[in-house]
Amino acid sequence: MRRWVWLHSLSLVTFGAFAAFLVLQAYFGWQTENAELLDHGRAAQSLGDYLASGAFAEATFENWESEFLQMGSYVLLTAWLVQRGSAESDPPDRPREDAHEVRADSPWPVRRGGLWRRLYAHSLSAALFGMFGLSFVGHLLGGTAAYNGEQALRGEPPIGVGAFAGHPEFWFQSMQNWQSEFLAVGVLIVASIYLRERNSPESKAVAAPHGETGA
Repeated sequence: MRRWVWLHSLSLVTFGAFAAFLVLQAYFGWQTENAELLDHGRAAQSLGDYLASGAFAEATFENWESEFLQMGSYVLLTAWLVQRGSAESDPPDRPREDAHEVRADSPWPVRRGGLWRRLYAHSLSAALFGMFGLSFVGHLLGGTAAYNGEQALRGEPPIGVGAFAGHPEFWFQSMQNWQSEFLAVGVLIVASIYLRERNSPESKAVAAPHGETGA
């Protein structure tokens, strides 16, 4: 069991942190939402009602949306572009094709070949952009519900999903997250040229020259 935990420790820690922060987000978001309701003379809502509300969905999915956009874009960009000296890039002169031969333990789409292999060759970016699409829709639906909740507090009529999709509020929420995600990726790409983190696959070897590309 200890060996299994160690072999999966990276995913266990990251998903554990995700769960902990999601619980804390829900709690503090619930407190914030109830404070706003009380300010408008409305009754506070239960935690269950908050978790089913547009406010929670909006806050959650708008962040997931930007994360999956970032990772999907990064996977595609690193497949086609290079950055000399960065640990996050393949060397400019390295062949781009898959050098691994098909083996008995290769994934079954690879062993099957043809269309299955071609689809599998881009399955990582497809999965990430699929999650981005689902999160985008979740953000749109949750954001519409949250916006209409605010409209109700002001005594104003609700709007539809299509109207909210064209509303500056929706795109402001998205853009403030998208820009920060690409900033973080850009900083990592450039910082890994000059800085090191011993034993991390995201870093070059400590003694590697700045001009060396790839971890």
